[in-house]
Amino acid sequence: MSGSGGVMALVLAETVAGAAAFLWFTPLWREVKRGFFTLTGIILSILGLAAWRAAVAGAVTSDPWGTWSVRLALASAIVTLGWTALQLAKRNAVARVVGFVSVPLAVSVLVAMARTGRQREALALFELLAGAAFLGSVLDGLLLGHWYLTDRGLTREPIDRATLIMLVAVVIDAIAVVAGGFGGVGSSEAFNPLLTAGALAPWIAFGMVGTTALIAVMVKATLRGTRASAVQSATGFFYLAVVTAFTAEVAVKVRFLPR
Repeated sequence: MSGSGGVMALVLAETVAGAAAFLWFTPLWREVKRGFFTLTGIILSILGLAAWRAAVAGAVTSDPWGTWSVRLALASAIVTLGWTALQLAKRNAVARVVGFVSVPLAVSVLVAMARTGRQREALALFELLAGAAFLGSVLDGLLLGHWYLTDRGLTREPIDRATLIMLVAVVIDAIAVVAGGFGGVGSSEAFNPLLTAGALAPWIAFGMVGTTALIAVMVKATLRGTRASAVQSATGFFYLAVVTAFTAEVAVKVRFLPR
C-alpha cells in the first residue's frame, strides 16, 4: 500500500481492531446495557467500511499483501456489520459470539498490513498493534464516558479500567514510536509538508503521544472526584485524547509505508 489512502487504512484498521478488542475482551458485557454495544458497533462498522475503502485506494497492484489487506478489511467490516445487526435485532447471545470472532479477524488485517511496511515484519506488526491499543483505548473511553449520561446507575469501575488501559497503551505506543526510529525516510508528497520534511513526523507523533499521556493522567485525577460531574469532565478530556492520539498515529504512519 502507499499514499494517503494507505496511511488512512492503517490508522482506521488500528482503531477498529483496538476498539473491538477492548469492547469484547473486557467485562463490559456484564457491566453496561446492551445498547452500548449497539452504539459502538455502528461506529466501528462505519470505521471498518472506511478502512476497507482506504485500503482499496492505497493498494498497490503488484503487492499481494496489499491485496490481502483489502480482502481482510472487507471481511472485517462485514463481520462487524453482522454482529451490530444482531445487536439491533436483540440477538445478544449470537451477537456476542460473532463479536468475539470479529476481533482476531480485525487483527489479521493488521498482520497483512504489517507485510506492506518498509520495516521488518515483527517491528511493523508491533507498531500496528501498539497503535491499535492506543486508538482503541481512547475511542472506547470516549464512548463509555458518554454512556454514563444514559446509564446513571453505572459504577465507576468501567471508566476507571478504561483510563488505566489508556495509560498503559500510551506507554506501549511511545515505545513503538521510538522503535520506529527518528531518521528521515522517503514518503509521498501527497502529505502535509510538515509530516514529510526531514525527520519531523516521528517527533510530532512522539509529542502527541506525550500530550495524550498528560491527558490520561488528568482523566485519572478527575475521576477521583465523587460527583457525577467528574465523569463528564473526564469525557471532555477523552475528546482531546482522541484528537491527539489520531494525530500521533497519522504522523507516525506516514513513515510506515514505502514511498
